[in-house]
Amino acid sequence: MDVTLLLYILVSVLVGFLGRNKKLGFWGYFFGSMLLTPLIGILLVLASSPRNPARR
Repeated sequence: MDVTLLLYILVSVLVGFLGRNKKLGFWGYFFGSMLLTPLIGILLVLASSPRNPARR
């Protein structure tokens, strides 16, 4: 297995882990970063809202 591919997958897993409590959850952000790029996946995680926002 190529080191670049392994690194790409590991960073995608990290993006999924960061997005586990966000709107799409772990699998949504993991597959999103696999299909697009991990950089776009991180931007999506940062721009998304929490899964259950607190109501005022």
